[in-house]
Amino acid sequence: MRFFLDPITWILILAVIATGVMLFWPLLSRSRAGGIATTEAVRLVNREKAVLIDVREPGEFAAGRIEGSRNIPLGRLDAAGELPKNKSLPIILVCATGKRAARAAKALEAKGYAKPLVLAGGVEAWRAANLPMASDR
Repeated sequence: MRFFLDPITWILILAVIATGVMLFWPLLSRSRAGGIATTEAVRLVNREKAVLIDVREPGEFAAGRIEGSRNIPLGRLDAAGELPKNKSLPIILVCATGKRAARAAKALEAKGYAKPLVLAGGVEAWRAANLPMASDR
């Protein structure tokens, strides 16, 4: 019983809880954001014919893009005729870090697309994973 009355015990218990929260925070925040990892994106492209749509501006897209991605800037997404006609295909939305892509995913959901997904970490995560990139320069 004295074990639970000792203040050092409570400090150690709080330290263990805080450490656990810090270790799992990145995993929890990624799942709430709805982003998918680069490995999952590659799997979807290869097995389910997912379409990669880059929502960055044309200048950003020309400087460096994911190989095989289409450029439809976020501002033109509503009127874009380049979107797939099959609304059940997975669509992986890409931007520099994932923030614009998250807004694009909401817009595509409103248009009736079943599987708009955001690439967690955007083009930077793709580049960090050493996956194929292209550029006009």
